[in-house]
Amino acid sequence: MQACALLPDTKTSVRWLLFDQPALIKAFKAAGVTARVVNAQGDPQKQKTQADQCIADGAKVMIIAPIDSGSAAAIEKTAAAKGIKSIDYDRQVEGGSAALYVSFNNTTVGVLQGKAVANALKGKKGAVVAELNGGQEDANAFLFKGGYDSVLKPLYKSGALKKGPDQFVPGWDNQKAGTIFEQMLIKTGNKIDGVAAANDGIANAVVVALKAHKLNPIPLSGQDATSQGVQNIISGWQTMTVFKDVRLEAAAAAKAAVAIVKGTAVPKTGTIKTKGRSLENAYLITPQTITKANYKLLFTSGFLKKKDVCNGTYAQYCK
Repeated sequence: MQACALLPDTKTSVRWLLFDQPALIKAFKAAGVTARVVNAQGDPQKQKTQADQCIADGAKVMIIAPIDSGSAAAIEKTAAAKGIKSIDYDRQVEGGSAALYVSFNNTTVGVLQGKAVANALKGKKGAVVAELNGGQEDANAFLFKGGYDSVLKPLYKSGALKKGPDQFVPGWDNQKAGTIFEQMLIKTGNKIDGVAAANDGIANAVVVALKAHKLNPIPLSGQDATSQGVQNIISGWQTMTVFKDVRLEAAAAAKAAVAIVKGTAVPKTGTIKTKGRSLENAYLITPQTITKANYKLLFTSGFLKKKDVCNGTYAQYCK
């Protein structure tokens, strides 16, 4: 076995199982590189065991989508001691030693989210915006937040919008997101006019809570272009999602891994600051906003199947 990909879980997003895994397998197969793609199901100890197994089985390169930076950095250190190179995949590994970081431009993701919420609240002076950020153990959560805060903070300062409750969701857990948002509603007496939600799962927790309280839809961001997220968009409950074609990301990571295996130049788009280490080489892909106006692009590109979105009560919204 020449390459190994360690994916984090199946709980925080359906993408890992539905998109990343098959795309990585396909890319390695096409390059004629033997590979193993495994998922740690949210358990850092399991991810370490999987990594140790890959090292023992002769992997020359490891693609790591970390559960948390601490455990992933330890995996990279162990691999490096054996002359095995690592690639940080989708999430940065603080204090790590990877040769490359492959992801989307995650600050741009946050900017797109912030702009969508701000534009939907234009002219509603003093509208209260709550922020539901991802898990603090994921460096990306801070990049997304940095992105939407760069749009929202000047608007809070000018009084155009009002800063509401702002919380991280432990482990990107959708149930915890629902509980946190329920508490936000209680704290504000239901006076929340928009939400910068870090991904579609968290956004859906907001939708469920709003419906339970018989409240109207409010401007709401998302990310990952999941079937559920798109259903919330076409039915008027979510403003947008961010489409990160993870097939491109998986292909780029696999291409870099193949280059490492074959000893050729590793492609990069630039460098990125990663905490606890020197500048890291990076390959960043540009994300895209999806709204009610262009959601069909997800079908035509083959990212989502129409039948997975336009079903049941949602069929009526697919014109």
